[in-house]
Amino acid sequence: MPDFIYRGKVYYNPVQLVMEQIGGVWKMPILWRLKDQTMRYSELRKIPHISDKMLTTQLRELEADGYVHREVYAVVPPKTEYSLTPKGIEIIPLIAQIRDYGIKLMNE
Repeated sequence: MPDFIYRGKVYYNPVQLVMEQIGGVWKMPILWRLKDQTMRYSELRKIPHISDKMLTTQLRELEADGYVHREVYAVVPPKTEYSLTPKGIEIIPLIAQIRDYGIKLMNE
């Protein structure tokens, strides 16, 4: 497959594009946590070992890439909820397969 440009950046293959969007240590666990319900930041913060800074950064990137929707409510105290977009829902079966493969590797 020839190189292609997506949002102004050159990619060498489609896997590279997907891994840039959902790869890394934290993005898939965040998406997985959101698969069943809308959650507030404090609930997502319970993901083991993730820092506030990393969670905020990853949520912003997932939102910018169209996987997560952020809803801010004009109430006191402030309330923000995160949920999966249709694109986020679409990626969950792939994450499930990666998770299952990880479990298989852990048991070797």
